[in-house]
Amino acid sequence: MPSFGIKTAPVGVTYGELLRVWREADAIPAIEHIWLWDHLVPLFGPADGDIHEGWTMLAALAARTERIAFGHLVTSNMTRPPALLAKMAATVDAIAPGRLVLGLGVGGTRQPGDVHVPREYNAYGLPIVSPRAGVARLDEACTIIKRLWTEDRFDFDGRHYRLREAVCEPKPARRPPLLIGGWGDRTLGVVARHADIWNVPGPPHNSLEFIAERSKALDERCAEIGRDPAEIERSTQIIVSYDDAAGARTEIRRLVDLGITHIVINLRPPFPEGAATWAAEEIIAQMAQ
Repeated sequence: MPSFGIKTAPVGVTYGELLRVWREADAIPAIEHIWLWDHLVPLFGPADGDIHEGWTMLAALAARTERIAFGHLVTSNMTRPPALLAKMAATVDAIAPGRLVLGLGVGGTRQPGDVHVPREYNAYGLPIVSPRAGVARLDEACTIIKRLWTEDRFDFDGRHYRLREAVCEPKPARRPPLLIGGWGDRTLGVVARHADIWNVPGPPHNSLEFIAERSKALDERCAEIGRDPAEIERSTQIIVSYDDAAGARTEIRRLVDLGITHIVINLRPPFPEGAATWAAEEIIAQMAQ
C-alpha cells in the first residue's frame, strides 16, 4: 500500500483556509504527508493574485500541526542560497521535530517560449540561468545541505557556491529526507546521487508511459554510480477534480502498478469544507478495496 498525502497550493487562499485543511489532514491517519509549493507569483489565475511565500507559511503551519509529515513540492534552488535554505529547514525542524521532508528542485531556468519563469524571477530580481547551470547548482546545493545537517564547520569550494566555515546549529533532530523533483537526464543524475525520494508530476502533466520511461532512466543512473535504485522512493502528484474521485482512483492504481509508492493528491484551491476528508474517504480509503 503506498503512502498518501495532499498538496495545497497557497494561491488565492488565506492562512486561515490553509490552516483549516492542514489541521483537518493532521487528524486523519490515512493522510501521511502534506505539501505546499514554492512560487512567488501565481502559475494560474491573475498574475497579481494573492500567493503566500512558501517557507514562511510552512513554519506557521508546522507549528499548528502535530503528526503529519510536510514539505514543498518543490523548493526552487534558485530562490535561496543552499546554506541559507539548510538553516531555514533546520529551524522549521526545530518547530516540528522529525516531520520535515525537504523537497528541492532546479527551479526556473531559461527555456524558449516560457513566460512564467521570466515573470516570476524578474519580479523578484532572481537570476535566470541555463538548464545545465541550474542542474549543476542543484547538485552542489544537495551536497552543501546534507553536509550542513551532518557535519561540523567546513569550507566548500564549488563552481557555483563557495562557503567559509559553514555551520548549522542546531542541526535537525534527524536528517530530513531529501525529495528531488524533476525528470531530465541531468537532473536524474542528481537524484541518483542525493535523493531519498524522487518526484515527477503525474497526469495530466505527464503520461504513464513517460513516467515509466523516466523511472527506468533513473534506475540506469543509479547503476552507473553503483547505487541500489530501490533506495529511492518513487513519488508523483496528481491533480484531482472534486467531481471525479473515481477517475483519480483509476489513475492512482495505474501509477502504483508502475512502482510509484508515494502519492500526493493535489487539491486545487479554493478548498471546500472537508477537502481533506473527501480525499481520505473518496480516494485513499477506496484504494484498499
